[in-house]
Amino acid sequence: MKQLIDIDLTPQEYHTPDLLKDCVSRKTGIAFNDIAHIEVIRRSLDSRRGIRYHCTIEVYCGEEFIQPDFSGRYLDCTNRPAVVIVGAGPAGLFAALRALELGIRPILVDRGKPVEERKLDIARLARTQEVDPNSNWCFGEGGAGTYSDGKLYTRSTKRGNVNDVLKRFVEHGAEPSILIDAHAHIGTDRLSGIISQMRHTIIEHGGEYHFSTQAADLILRNGRVCGILTSSGQTIEGQAVILATGHSARDIYQLFATKGWNLEAKPFALGVRVEHPQQLINQIQYHKAGSQMQYLPPAAYALTTQVGKHGVFSFCMCPGGCIVPAATGPSQQVVNGMSNAHRSSPFANSGIAVTVGPDDIPQYASQGPLGLLQFQQDVERHVFNAVGGSITAPIQRLTDFCSSRLSKSNNKTNYLGQTTNAPIHEILPDFVVKALQQGFRDFDRKMKGFYTAEASILAVESRTSSPVRIPRDKDTLQHPQLPGLYPCGEGAGFAGGIVSSALDGIKSIEHISLSIK
Repeated sequence: MKQLIDIDLTPQEYHTPDLLKDCVSRKTGIAFNDIAHIEVIRRSLDSRRGIRYHCTIEVYCGEEFIQPDFSGRYLDCTNRPAVVIVGAGPAGLFAALRALELGIRPILVDRGKPVEERKLDIARLARTQEVDPNSNWCFGEGGAGTYSDGKLYTRSTKRGNVNDVLKRFVEHGAEPSILIDAHAHIGTDRLSGIISQMRHTIIEHGGEYHFSTQAADLILRNGRVCGILTSSGQTIEGQAVILATGHSARDIYQLFATKGWNLEAKPFALGVRVEHPQQLINQIQYHKAGSQMQYLPPAAYALTTQVGKHGVFSFCMCPGGCIVPAATGPSQQVVNGMSNAHRSSPFANSGIAVTVGPDDIPQYASQGPLGLLQFQQDVERHVFNAVGGSITAPIQRLTDFCSSRLSKSNNKTNYLGQTTNAPIHEILPDFVVKALQQGFRDFDRKMKGFYTAEASILAVESRTSSPVRIPRDKDTLQHPQLPGLYPCGEGAGFAGGIVSSALDGIKSIEHISLSIK
């Protein structure tokens, strides 16, 4: 017999097998020794009124628990019709995996390197401060998500089955716990190996990879996109092209603008990365935990407020994480956050961003759909120049930033690069600074202790999402001027994060499969 129950547990009860079994026994009336297996289906941690795990649990009594099989049902697609997928980030990878199930041969093209080589370039970047424009924290196998904690939370459930995406991760090496956590994450240290295993699956079933290969143009035949022309002059063709290039592939937006193909400006967000001691965030979030603290993970938070017409919000919060240099080219200063699986760093960091729309930058109106992109580039260049023409990150105490004064000294930081004391309140756009200053004070009312001199801010957090959308027909998912081209994922402006991008890639290849020959 199998019984499904909802139950609230203290952290100690949840993490102690005999205590868990005893709680389930009392909840169900099943004798302790008659419970054969307990399988947690869903869990979320609630620290608002005492610390509790809200859990959905399957209780097995007199019935054997069989471990689920997460294997995909892939076909040998060696001689099947091909689709070109530009970009090997989440959208491209999951489009490729689904293609194998649908009997379509995926040809993956990525400007960057395999994840094993990419790791070496990222380590070199931190050491030398020199950016490889094709292999960095944003570009390369796995995309930007590979090096931003591996968060697997999305509100985009209408896009498709989130659980199918999570199962593909588990199939390729992720912990099964991601299937039950309300805010699951994998960790950068593990995600790179998972991405590599996905590549092996794709190749073993007839897929094809072209690394260090940059798309320079589209090939049209009889009015339909059927492939790409690379920067080296190579042609790669298929029955359709999925464009999954990510939010930082600015050359793609320039290509569309030059060719006169439709683009749209898309509001995005810009701000800073804030860093606190993790112990402080734990104390704020878990202040009622008492003896339960030892059973709790590093605390996270999610904050939002409205300052005038601008939203100010936290995103990509990394408990026990570090801050990384995320520039993708020369004359850029960009920061982002990440954490490993165990989130063991003594620091917590989060992006804190301000919404930016065309009305905020009327001086860029003449740039048309690329106006917000140009503004994003100009801010990154301005910060770069303000710190002496390098990817050294400007740093300032949070309280000094909000009081518009230069810090006399700075806190220790877990930034994987060099920092320099700087007046960030003078460097960033004035409307962004004013919104952040008020926003940080508002956050302290929601999370007492958040506003503190122990916290640091580093700039600039500008790659929150794409400031450009590549439009597509809502029914066919094809670009309205370019039949056969399927823009998808973050770079096309239709997703925001690993899971929503993966779902968008899956949806694209499923639409293609309806008409493929």
